[in-house]
Amino acid sequence: MNQTGSFKSHTIFIVSGGSGASAEQVVNTVLAQFPDSRVHVVRVSNIRFESQIEETVARAEAVNATLVHTLVDTRLRAYLITLAKQHSVKEIDLMGALLDDLTTVLGQQPLGQPGLYRKLNEAYFDRVGAIDYTISHDDGQNAETWSEAEIVLVGLSRSGKTPLSLYLSVLGWKVANIPLVVGLNLPPELFEIDRLRVIGLKIEAGQLLAFRRQRQQRLGISGPSDYTNPQKIYEELEYAIKVYRSCGFTAIDVTDKPVESSADEIIRLITGRTNTS
Repeated sequence: MNQTGSFKSHTIFIVSGGSGASAEQVVNTVLAQFPDSRVHVVRVSNIRFESQIEETVARAEAVNATLVHTLVDTRLRAYLITLAKQHSVKEIDLMGALLDDLTTVLGQQPLGQPGLYRKLNEAYFDRVGAIDYTISHDDGQNAETWSEAEIVLVGLSRSGKTPLSLYLSVLGWKVANIPLVVGLNLPPELFEIDRLRVIGLKIEAGQLLAFRRQRQQRLGISGPSDYTNPQKIYEELEYAIKVYRSCGFTAIDVTDKPVESSADEIIRLITGRTNTS
Protein backbone atom coordinates (compact mmCIF):
# COMPACT_ATOMS: atom_id res chain seq x y z
CA MET A 1 0.00 0.00 0.00
CA ASN A 2 1.37 3.44 -0.87
CA GLN A 3 1.36 6.60 1.24
CA THR A 4 -2.07 7.71 0.01
CA GLY A 5 -3.62 4.54 1.41
CA SER A 6 -4.55 3.03 -1.96
CA PHE A 7 -3.27 -0.31 -3.22
CA LYS A 8 -1.01 -0.36 -6.25
CA SER A 9 -2.02 -2.41 -9.26
CA HIS A 10 -0.19 -5.55 -10.32
CA THR A 11 -0.16 -7.93 -13.29
CA ILE A 12 0.00 -11.71 -13.14
CA PHE A 13 0.83 -13.77 -16.22
CA ILE A 14 -0.59 -17.31 -16.17
CA VAL A 15 1.91 -19.37 -18.18
CA SER A 16 0.72 -22.79 -19.30
CA GLY A 17 1.36 -25.46 -21.87
CA GLY A 18 -2.41 -25.88 -22.13
CA SER A 19 -5.22 -23.35 -21.89
CA GLY A 20 -4.23 -22.10 -18.43
CA ALA A 21 -7.85 -22.19 -17.26
CA SER A 22 -7.15 -24.30 -14.16
CA ALA A 23 -4.25 -22.12 -13.06
CA GLU A 24 -6.32 -18.99 -13.58
CA GLN A 25 -9.05 -20.44 -11.37
CA VAL A 26 -6.51 -21.14 -8.62
CA VAL A 27 -5.10 -17.62 -8.86
CA ASN A 28 -8.55 -16.02 -8.79
CA THR A 29 -9.50 -18.17 -5.79
CA VAL A 30 -6.45 -16.89 -3.93
CA LEU A 31 -7.01 -13.29 -5.06
CA ALA A 32 -10.47 -13.42 -3.49
CA GLN A 33 -8.62 -13.27 -0.17
CA PHE A 34 -7.26 -9.87 -1.19
CA PRO A 35 -10.47 -7.95 -2.00
CA ASP A 36 -8.77 -4.56 -2.07
CA SER A 37 -6.12 -5.62 -4.56
CA ARG A 38 -6.03 -4.42 -8.14
CA VAL A 39 -4.65 -7.32 -10.13
CA HIS A 40 -4.79 -7.85 -13.87
CA VAL A 41 -4.62 -11.55 -14.74
CA VAL A 42 -3.40 -12.45 -18.24
CA ARG A 43 -3.31 -15.96 -19.68
CA VAL A 44 -0.32 -16.97 -21.81
CA SER A 45 -1.42 -20.31 -23.21
CA ASN A 46 -0.02 -23.15 -25.33
CA ILE A 47 3.63 -22.62 -24.47
CA ARG A 48 5.69 -25.07 -26.56
CA PHE A 49 8.98 -23.31 -27.34
CA GLU A 50 11.76 -21.52 -25.49
CA SER A 51 11.20 -18.46 -27.68
CA GLN A 52 7.69 -18.12 -26.21
CA ILE A 53 9.15 -18.20 -22.71
CA GLU A 54 11.73 -15.56 -23.62
CA GLU A 55 8.98 -13.29 -24.96
CA THR A 56 6.82 -13.83 -21.87
CA VAL A 57 9.65 -13.12 -19.43
CA ALA A 58 10.46 -9.95 -21.35
CA ARG A 59 6.84 -8.82 -21.14
CA ALA A 60 6.76 -9.55 -17.41
CA GLU A 61 9.99 -7.66 -16.84
CA ALA A 62 8.67 -4.63 -18.71
CA VAL A 63 5.62 -4.26 -16.45
CA ASN A 64 7.10 -5.77 -13.27
CA ALA A 65 4.61 -8.65 -13.45
CA THR A 66 4.58 -11.98 -11.64
CA LEU A 67 4.71 -15.24 -13.57
CA VAL A 68 2.50 -18.06 -12.28
CA HIS A 69 3.18 -21.19 -14.29
CA THR A 70 1.92 -24.74 -14.65
CA LEU A 71 4.34 -26.12 -17.21
CA VAL A 72 4.53 -29.92 -17.13
CA ASP A 73 7.39 -30.05 -19.62
CA THR A 74 10.40 -30.20 -17.29
CA ARG A 75 12.74 -28.61 -19.85
CA LEU A 76 10.52 -25.62 -20.46
CA ARG A 77 9.74 -25.23 -16.76
CA ALA A 78 13.46 -25.19 -15.88
CA TYR A 79 14.15 -22.69 -18.65
CA LEU A 80 11.42 -20.35 -17.42
CA ILE A 81 12.64 -20.51 -13.82
CA THR A 82 16.24 -19.82 -14.87
CA LEU A 83 15.34 -16.98 -17.24
CA ALA A 84 13.01 -15.34 -14.72
CA LYS A 85 15.77 -15.39 -12.11
CA GLN A 86 18.25 -13.83 -14.54
CA HIS A 87 15.83 -10.96 -15.24
CA SER A 88 14.70 -10.54 -11.61
CA VAL A 89 11.12 -11.53 -12.49
CA LYS A 90 9.08 -13.14 -9.72
CA GLU A 91 7.86 -16.61 -10.70
CA ILE A 92 5.58 -19.01 -8.85
CA ASP A 93 5.61 -22.68 -9.84
CA LEU A 94 2.22 -24.28 -9.21
CA MET A 95 3.10 -27.60 -10.80
CA GLY A 96 6.77 -28.47 -10.31
CA ALA A 97 6.87 -29.39 -6.62
CA LEU A 98 3.73 -31.52 -6.89
CA LEU A 99 5.07 -33.35 -9.94
CA ASP A 100 8.40 -34.00 -8.22
CA ASP A 101 6.75 -35.27 -5.05
CA LEU A 102 4.35 -37.55 -6.92
CA THR A 103 7.20 -38.89 -9.04
CA THR A 104 8.84 -40.07 -5.80
CA VAL A 105 5.64 -41.31 -4.18
CA LEU A 106 4.35 -43.17 -7.25
CA GLY A 107 7.71 -44.36 -8.48
CA GLN A 108 7.16 -43.36 -12.08
CA GLN A 109 7.88 -40.44 -14.37
CA PRO A 110 5.08 -38.07 -15.45
CA LEU A 111 4.15 -37.97 -19.14
CA GLY A 112 4.83 -34.26 -19.39
CA GLN A 113 2.02 -33.73 -21.91
CA PRO A 114 0.35 -30.30 -21.64
CA GLY A 115 -3.44 -30.18 -21.70
CA LEU A 116 -3.74 -33.88 -20.85
CA TYR A 117 -6.35 -33.38 -18.11
CA ARG A 118 -8.59 -31.50 -20.51
CA LYS A 119 -8.18 -34.19 -23.17
CA LEU A 120 -9.11 -36.92 -20.69
CA ASN A 121 -12.16 -34.94 -19.57
CA GLU A 122 -13.15 -33.50 -22.94
CA ALA A 123 -16.83 -34.44 -22.61
CA TYR A 124 -17.08 -32.58 -19.30
CA PHE A 125 -15.47 -29.42 -20.68
CA ASP A 126 -17.63 -29.57 -23.80
CA ARG A 127 -20.71 -29.70 -21.58
CA VAL A 128 -19.52 -26.77 -19.49
CA GLY A 129 -18.86 -24.82 -22.68
CA ALA A 130 -22.35 -25.62 -23.95
CA ILE A 131 -23.92 -24.39 -20.71
CA ASP A 132 -21.87 -21.19 -20.76
CA TYR A 133 -22.83 -20.54 -24.38
CA THR A 134 -26.52 -21.19 -23.74
CA ILE A 135 -26.70 -18.90 -20.70
CA SER A 136 -25.02 -16.08 -22.60
CA HIS A 137 -27.41 -16.53 -25.56
CA ASP A 138 -30.66 -16.58 -23.60
CA ASP A 139 -33.57 -14.40 -24.74
CA GLY A 140 -31.90 -13.06 -27.87
CA GLN A 141 -28.56 -12.04 -26.37
CA ASN A 142 -25.29 -11.84 -28.33
CA ALA A 143 -26.80 -12.14 -31.80
CA GLU A 144 -23.36 -11.83 -33.38
CA THR A 145 -22.52 -15.39 -32.30
CA TRP A 146 -25.85 -17.13 -32.95
CA SER A 147 -24.18 -18.85 -35.87
CA GLU A 148 -22.18 -20.94 -33.37
CA ALA A 149 -25.36 -22.48 -31.93
CA GLU A 150 -26.13 -26.10 -32.66
CA ILE A 151 -29.81 -25.49 -31.89
CA VAL A 152 -31.78 -22.24 -32.07
CA LEU A 153 -35.16 -22.05 -30.34
CA VAL A 154 -37.69 -19.42 -31.38
CA GLY A 155 -40.93 -18.71 -29.55
CA LEU A 156 -43.24 -16.34 -27.72
CA SER A 157 -42.70 -15.19 -24.18
CA ARG A 158 -43.37 -18.01 -21.66
CA SER A 159 -43.43 -20.72 -24.32
CA GLY A 160 -40.62 -22.50 -22.47
CA LYS A 161 -37.56 -21.39 -24.44
CA THR A 162 -35.22 -20.86 -21.48
CA PRO A 163 -35.83 -24.07 -19.47
CA LEU A 164 -35.69 -26.12 -22.66
CA SER A 165 -32.47 -24.41 -23.74
CA LEU A 166 -30.83 -25.04 -20.38
CA TYR A 167 -31.88 -28.68 -20.32
CA LEU A 168 -30.42 -29.21 -23.80
CA SER A 169 -27.20 -27.46 -22.76
CA VAL A 170 -26.73 -29.86 -19.83
CA LEU A 171 -26.85 -32.62 -22.43
CA GLY A 172 -24.01 -30.87 -24.27
CA TRP A 173 -25.87 -28.81 -26.90
CA LYS A 174 -25.03 -25.16 -27.56
CA VAL A 175 -28.42 -23.44 -27.73
CA ALA A 176 -29.52 -19.90 -28.47
CA ASN A 177 -33.11 -18.85 -27.93
CA ILE A 178 -34.81 -15.91 -29.58
CA PRO A 179 -38.10 -14.28 -28.54
CA LEU A 180 -40.87 -13.51 -31.01
CA VAL A 181 -42.62 -10.21 -30.36
CA VAL A 182 -45.53 -8.97 -32.46
CA GLY A 183 -44.71 -5.63 -34.02
CA LEU A 184 -40.94 -6.06 -33.84
CA ASN A 185 -38.93 -7.06 -36.88
CA LEU A 186 -37.13 -10.35 -36.69
CA PRO A 187 -33.39 -9.84 -36.14
CA PRO A 188 -31.46 -10.11 -39.41
CA GLU A 189 -28.96 -12.48 -37.78
CA LEU A 190 -31.74 -15.08 -37.56
CA PHE A 191 -31.80 -15.39 -41.34
CA GLU A 192 -28.06 -16.05 -41.47
CA ILE A 193 -28.54 -19.31 -39.53
CA ASP A 194 -29.17 -22.63 -41.26
CA ARG A 195 -32.93 -22.97 -40.87
CA LEU A 196 -32.53 -26.71 -40.28
CA ARG A 197 -31.06 -25.82 -36.89
CA VAL A 198 -33.98 -23.55 -35.95
CA ILE A 199 -36.92 -24.94 -34.01
CA GLY A 200 -40.10 -22.95 -33.40
CA LEU A 201 -42.11 -23.60 -30.25
CA LYS A 202 -45.91 -23.88 -30.38
CA ILE A 203 -48.11 -23.91 -27.30
CA GLU A 204 -51.85 -24.03 -26.66
CA ALA A 205 -53.39 -20.63 -25.85
CA GLY A 206 -54.86 -21.64 -22.50
CA GLN A 207 -51.58 -22.95 -21.19
CA LEU A 208 -49.67 -19.89 -22.41
CA LEU A 209 -52.20 -17.67 -20.65
CA ALA A 210 -51.80 -19.63 -17.42
CA PHE A 211 -47.99 -19.39 -17.57
CA ARG A 212 -48.14 -15.64 -18.14
CA ARG A 213 -50.56 -15.08 -15.29
CA GLN A 214 -48.26 -17.06 -12.99
CA ARG A 215 -45.37 -14.87 -14.04
CA GLN A 216 -47.30 -11.69 -13.35
CA GLN A 217 -48.24 -12.98 -9.91
CA ARG A 218 -44.59 -13.67 -9.11
CA LEU A 219 -43.71 -10.15 -10.21
CA GLY A 220 -46.52 -8.67 -8.13
CA ILE A 221 -48.34 -7.30 -11.20
CA SER A 222 -52.13 -7.17 -11.13
CA GLY A 223 -54.83 -5.88 -13.43
CA PRO A 224 -55.50 -6.38 -17.15
CA SER A 225 -52.72 -6.14 -19.73
CA ASP A 226 -52.05 -7.15 -23.32
CA TYR A 227 -49.61 -9.72 -21.96
CA THR A 228 -52.47 -11.77 -20.48
CA ASN A 229 -55.24 -10.67 -22.82
CA PRO A 230 -56.68 -13.88 -24.36
CA GLN A 231 -57.42 -12.16 -27.68
CA LYS A 232 -53.88 -10.78 -27.89
CA ILE A 233 -52.46 -14.19 -27.08
CA TYR A 234 -54.39 -15.75 -29.97
CA GLU A 235 -53.00 -13.06 -32.26
CA GLU A 236 -49.47 -13.75 -31.02
CA LEU A 237 -49.85 -17.48 -31.62
CA GLU A 238 -51.11 -16.87 -35.16
CA TYR A 239 -48.15 -14.56 -35.76
CA ALA A 240 -45.72 -17.20 -34.54
CA ILE A 241 -47.18 -19.84 -36.89
CA LYS A 242 -46.87 -17.41 -39.82
CA VAL A 243 -43.22 -16.76 -38.94
CA TYR A 244 -42.40 -20.47 -38.76
CA ARG A 245 -44.08 -21.17 -42.09
CA SER A 246 -42.66 -18.17 -43.96
CA CYS A 247 -39.13 -18.79 -42.70
CA GLY A 248 -39.23 -22.57 -43.17
CA PHE A 249 -38.66 -23.32 -39.48
CA THR A 250 -39.75 -26.67 -38.11
CA ALA A 251 -42.18 -26.22 -35.21
CA ILE A 252 -42.93 -28.55 -32.32
CA ASP A 253 -45.84 -28.40 -29.90
CA VAL A 254 -44.69 -28.16 -26.26
CA THR A 255 -48.18 -28.05 -24.75
CA ASP A 256 -48.42 -30.26 -21.64
CA LYS A 257 -45.05 -31.85 -22.41
CA PRO A 258 -42.29 -32.27 -19.84
CA VAL A 259 -39.10 -30.55 -20.89
CA GLU A 260 -37.39 -33.93 -21.32
CA SER A 261 -39.90 -35.01 -23.97
CA SER A 262 -39.58 -31.78 -25.92
CA ALA A 263 -35.81 -32.00 -25.74
CA ASP A 264 -35.84 -35.59 -27.04
CA GLU A 265 -38.01 -34.54 -29.97
CA ILE A 266 -35.67 -31.65 -30.83
CA ILE A 267 -32.57 -33.83 -30.59
CA ARG A 268 -34.11 -36.42 -32.92
CA LEU A 269 -34.89 -33.70 -35.45
CA ILE A 270 -31.45 -32.10 -35.28
CA THR A 271 -29.43 -35.34 -35.31
CA GLY A 272 -31.54 -36.77 -38.10
CA ARG A 273 -30.76 -33.77 -40.27
CA THR A 274 -27.08 -33.82 -39.36
CA ASN A 275 -26.73 -37.50 -40.19
CA THR A 276 -28.33 -37.07 -43.59
CA SER A 277 -26.55 -33.86 -44.54
